[in-house]
Amino acid sequence: MHIGVPAETHARETRVAATPETVRKFVAQGHRVTIGSGAGTTASFQDEAFAAAGAEIVDAATAFSGDLVLKVQSPTESELSWLKRGAVLIGMLDPFNAESAQKLAAAGVTAFALEAAPRTTRAQSLDVLSSQANIAGYKAVLVAASLYSRFVPMLMTAAGTVKAARMLILGAGVAGLQAIATAKRLGAVIEASDVRPAVKEQIESLGAKFLDVPYETDEEREAAQGVGGYARPMPQSWLTRQAELVHERAKQADIVITTALIPGRPAPTLISVETVQSMKPGSVLVDLAAGRGPDIDGRKGGNCPLTVADQVIVHNGVTIAGYTNLASMVASDASALYARNVLDFTRLIISKEGALTVDLTDDIVAATLLCRDGEVTRK
Repeated sequence: MHIGVPAETHARETRVAATPETVRKFVAQGHRVTIGSGAGTTASFQDEAFAAAGAEIVDAATAFSGDLVLKVQSPTESELSWLKRGAVLIGMLDPFNAESAQKLAAAGVTAFALEAAPRTTRAQSLDVLSSQANIAGYKAVLVAASLYSRFVPMLMTAAGTVKAARMLILGAGVAGLQAIATAKRLGAVIEASDVRPAVKEQIESLGAKFLDVPYETDEEREAAQGVGGYARPMPQSWLTRQAELVHERAKQADIVITTALIPGRPAPTLISVETVQSMKPGSVLVDLAAGRGPDIDGRKGGNCPLTVADQVIVHNGVTIAGYTNLASMVASDASALYARNVLDFTRLIISKEGALTVDLTDDIVAATLLCRDGEVTRK
């Protein structure tokens, strides 16, 4: 089988969908692997390393002509014409974007959106959301530390003692938990919040204080359980009480990191404009939901309405970072983890004889199938 790995062309995308490690394994299985020239350069994987692993270095059109095409993000409109009808496309294809899904269906490809994999034990090895969110949570803390004009850890020097930075982390999914762990290593004093009571133990085990907002109704308790590893939208009564607590803690924080996302819905507002205006001058907000919040004056904010996607702004003395692709800032490791996720997924659709087999009785294959035979299959 011909497996093609084109270079990514989206702005600020530095990852690649295969590495010399995974290419070597594909070649050992008897597949022909073509890599778009320079596809791995921004992730520190040179063409020579891919060639040594057994891949052919080709132009973009050839890489897109594979029977199986591996991507990080969806192909652009101009790239869609290079995909041959009947080909299989694997990537992070934004399954909730109906327009994009329809274009892929019209191109005649069988597309698998890896973000849609169920959050089950069996799917852990191909869980791209977890592998990339883990990196984003780590990088968010480093970005915050670089923007913060003071030290993060407590330092005792001959010139006096510097207090440790106070960090507030909102959302304790994979990104939030990694942010807590990284902030702890840097010596910050950490508070964290999440709508799901089950994560309290995880938060505290990593060294943070859990901000507890009690549940007062059965509706609140039921929503707090989440679904599929994600938080669910909470009742307004609970959100109001949480907002009041977050407002008070954010006023005391030096760094705030927000990580809350709900699949298929705009990201919830966790830090209001009023809260930002009450924060200390010099404090920093890193919003991992940048560009995925509600529409505000023709643009999408994040967990904070003031966040501007892919920009760092200052509002009332508070620095707000809205990077939308933090994983790409750690491109080499992000690519390595993503490529292994992809490799593990291909084992579900490639038989031992090397033939493509789409088995819809497999819950992972069925959940990730986005389109097939010209029709969008994911509703």
